[in-house]
Amino acid sequence: ADGMPLGISGTFNFMIVFQAEHNILMHPFHMLGVAGVFGGSLFSAMHGSLVTSSLIRETTENESANAGYRFGQEEETYNIVAAHGYFGRLIFQYASFNNSRSLHFFLAAWPVVGIWFTALGISTMAFNLNGFNFNQSVVDSQGRVINTWADIINRANLGMEVMHERNAHNFPLDLAAIEVPSTNG
Repeated sequence: ADGMPLGISGTFNFMIVFQAEHNILMHPFHMLGVAGVFGGSLFSAMHGSLVTSSLIRETTENESANAGYRFGQEEETYNIVAAHGYFGRLIFQYASFNNSRSLHFFLAAWPVVGIWFTALGISTMAFNLNGFNFNQSVVDSQGRVINTWADIINRANLGMEVMHERNAHNFPLDLAAIEVPSTNG
């Protein structure tokens, strides 16, 4: 079995081969992991923007705003009521947290749970529970293939798998076809 190597080029090779052999991009747990990581960065950016926009100024115009805050101070540095009200109107009322602890728990838990799902997805591949595959193409009433993105991914996966172990596989006949599917549809 191929394990995860060290180094960037080995890592990318591992990812390409893993996609070719298991179609992980079409696995629901991988999709949840991507939503977790990207969602976590989006939520963190939104949170930082809201906090920055609702800071309580403790200094005059002539001194730095940073001089008004001390590490470990008891009072809040931003107005959570104003941030909650603004965000509730921006998205919708129940999308906004009015409790700082539950908000920060959510900001920490969302990407962590997403990464857990990705790890579960990788683990299921050990038992050959691969991502969704679309081995049957879409055909019209005359039996002609209507190429979809799934067909292109299948061809790419076959090509990557063949190139990974050149001596173990014969070049698939469907990749040796004269007609190449269109990618602009």
